[in-house]
Amino acid sequence: MTANIPELPPQYDPKTTETKWQTAWETHQVFKADNSHNGKTFCIVIPPPNVTGSLHMGHAFEDCLMDVLVRYHRMDGYNTLCLPGTDHASIAVHTILDRQLKAEGKTRYDIGREKFLEKAWQWKEESGGTIVNQLKRMGLSADWSRERFTLDEGLSKAVRTAFVKLYEAGLIYRGNYLVNWCPASLSAVSDLEVESKEVDGHLWHFRYPLTDGSGSVEVATTRPETMLGDTGVAVNPNDKRYQKLIGKTVTLPIVGREIPIFGDELVDPEFGTGCVKVTPAHDPNDFEMGNRHNLPFINIMNKDGTLNGNAGIFAGQDRYIARTNVVKKLEEDGYLIKVEEYRHAVPYSDRGKVPVEPLLSTQWFVKIDPLSQKALKFLDEQNSPRFVPERWTKVYRDWLIKLKDWCISRQLWWGHQIPAWYVISETNNTITDHTPFIVADNETEALEKAQQKYGKNVKLEQDPDVLDTWFSSGLWPFSTLGWPENTEDFKTYYPTSTLVTGFDIIFFWVARMTMMAGYFTDQMPFQDVYIHGLVRDENGKKMSKSANNGIDPLILVSKYGTDALRYTLIKEVAGAGQDISLQYDRQTDESESVEASRNFANKLWNAARFVMMNLKGETPQTLGTPDLEQLELCDRWLLSRYYQVVKQTRQDIETYGLGEAAKGLYEFIWGDFCDWYIELVKSRLWQDIPSRKVAQQTLAYVLDGTLKLLHPFMPHITEEIWQTLTQTTDKFIALQCYPVVDETLINPELEVSFSQLFETIRTVRNLRAEADIKPGVKVSVILQSENEQERLILESGQDYIKDLGKVEKLTITSQLEKETEQVIAGVVGTIQALIPLSGVVDIASLQAKLEKKLSKIEAEVKALSGRLNNPGFVNKAPQEVVQSVRDTLAEAQKQAEILRERLQRLK
Repeated sequence: MTANIPELPPQYDPKTTETKWQTAWETHQVFKADNSHNGKTFCIVIPPPNVTGSLHMGHAFEDCLMDVLVRYHRMDGYNTLCLPGTDHASIAVHTILDRQLKAEGKTRYDIGREKFLEKAWQWKEESGGTIVNQLKRMGLSADWSRERFTLDEGLSKAVRTAFVKLYEAGLIYRGNYLVNWCPASLSAVSDLEVESKEVDGHLWHFRYPLTDGSGSVEVATTRPETMLGDTGVAVNPNDKRYQKLIGKTVTLPIVGREIPIFGDELVDPEFGTGCVKVTPAHDPNDFEMGNRHNLPFINIMNKDGTLNGNAGIFAGQDRYIARTNVVKKLEEDGYLIKVEEYRHAVPYSDRGKVPVEPLLSTQWFVKIDPLSQKALKFLDEQNSPRFVPERWTKVYRDWLIKLKDWCISRQLWWGHQIPAWYVISETNNTITDHTPFIVADNETEALEKAQQKYGKNVKLEQDPDVLDTWFSSGLWPFSTLGWPENTEDFKTYYPTSTLVTGFDIIFFWVARMTMMAGYFTDQMPFQDVYIHGLVRDENGKKMSKSANNGIDPLILVSKYGTDALRYTLIKEVAGAGQDISLQYDRQTDESESVEASRNFANKLWNAARFVMMNLKGETPQTLGTPDLEQLELCDRWLLSRYYQVVKQTRQDIETYGLGEAAKGLYEFIWGDFCDWYIELVKSRLWQDIPSRKVAQQTLAYVLDGTLKLLHPFMPHITEEIWQTLTQTTDKFIALQCYPVVDETLINPELEVSFSQLFETIRTVRNLRAEADIKPGVKVSVILQSENEQERLILESGQDYIKDLGKVEKLTITSQLEKETEQVIAGVVGTIQALIPLSGVVDIASLQAKLEKKLSKIEAEVKALSGRLNNPGFVNKAPQEVVQSVRDTLAEAQKQAEILRERLQRLK
């Protein structure tokens, strides 16, 4: 072999290694998919993070899970595509740019749409790649040549096509309806972008006088400012308290408007007084009642959350200031009856982080029912898509049934501008609720259509609003592959294989993708939906910006390495869909769990260095597969364990048991390979004997295969070790075949036998430690078992027991002779292990040492017992303190018992 044998450095440096291979993978386009490649395919399109974002622990967790699946299928021979991309994040970008403009004393309206969009694109070019670079740093094996952005031309074409097709099919309409309005972002938001929060508020009770002077009715509300827009009072028609009032009218305080009392079964007789004020323009339930009873709709609010001219003397006031002033005025006028403390749910804008206002507004909507019904049909007839865990199927189904029409227009500039052109020449060059419009793919087409209908002199203006970002995200699985064109990517990789996503966006995103895909492609967009849980903080709490308890994954990457963090996040998953907790010290930015994974990486590194040093320049290829005729017992055992792990890892990954797969590999590598097999073959490697080569073959073969098994979980360190082990220069482990099972080499009985041998060796080692026998001293050991099968196992492995237990003389027997000398003894199942101590240790000195230790512990037991026998302590001390003393006492008593047993053995 060559004199310059490649070897691993003494210490593993994750920073250098990870950067090296991330660069090499991208330079050599290792993950570039080939749409001309025949055979089975595996495709994941990653959930597109916001272009404004930076990596948080949720991204890191999700990307690790995805990448395990992607790397595994690529190595398993699938034509694999992991397609990355980012979302334009309308509201988030607006928030950033509006803040910048505010610092300059300007608003977006001061600079105009064109300049604002220039700024947005400039910001995207300068800062939009942050999260992409961070995803690369996590080792995501995506085809970066296919990276997409929701505002790139291809996806924009898909959005326009989808809008036009839905409109022409009668599934998109424009109308004046009550929407969720976010005063912070000055835009409508969908029902799914509204989060209910429990808040401490008040319930105000007011008196509305009957117009005929015969008395008054008492109403209760949590939003007293909206009474300025009341156009009715409702009671339940079955409520006997109020039946005689139905048909009468009241005079609205402050405003003086006469409004009717009517009956409607929507009213809950148990809420408040059972008599409710009705504001059709500012409450969803009131909106329904207003339509049923032909009430006027009076909007009292501007889009920025201030009150408008319909609010009279309160016009121009912020909604919460107006609330205080309206209550004060009602109290002054004698209409306030009482105020109650009241905890209730308030809808908040998920984007703007402020309470939303139900507001009458002319918006664009998608008719959901035809789309959701088609998605339901796929689910009920084909169980498509399949949810993992299965329990999320019902949640998804229930939401499809409950979905209302989707408001898709947003009063923003950054995004997909709605492809509708208003014929403003028909309404005095102004867009009104009644201005006719043309929906078309582009302005030229819109103009041609408008001229045919309205004449040559028409004047058009495009709708200023943009589409909800979830509209373009709903097309993501197929628009990213080239739809509406029937591209090679679309033909090869659609429908995609697996969607990996959190349960919190099943409704935001998953349902929209299935509805859109069902309608436009007549297929579900993915076969499986793997729902993962949350990464919780060190106290088990959900991470959030408001709680300021997030953990920056890049801090842990810098400290411990990407592979260590990846492995920790995956290994902690106890089952598909389960939340995980991450140990973290905020004072030091340290994590015990990630440190443990780094230690695992170091263990693998050191084991690999040992193996390569003992291969003497040979590689797995030059050594060849282990010679089955020459295998020793421990070689057969290791190969059996290896193939068991191959089998179990494949099964776990294919059933989304990724945490179980990671833990199984850890146990095999750390325990079976490093702690046992390497120790068992050391003596063979260091002697010039025939069995040395088969030991080298087995080590090289299993290390090579184990690196491949582990690669999807810890890609960087495995690539580095594998490259050095194989001495290759033109191949990557990422493109090697994933190991397959050889059932003929799995031997469960042999594995059971070795488990017994290892327990025996462990017991001998523990007895040596108990007796303070120096490491270099060899001992005699007697192993007794009445079970013939056990004795055969011990005899077959006696060389291993002698080697690892440092045993000079080993006796295996069915019956013990009466011992005349002092021994130390232990038990392994039904096997007794004894070490004669004469001539090995100074028994008198050992007895003295143990007696001194026992005396100290007995004193501790006495002191602790005294505390617990003292009623003053037990009754007055905090329960946790008392329990701590009890636990300490129990531990001390156990230690004393062990010491007494050890002393007894020495007598």
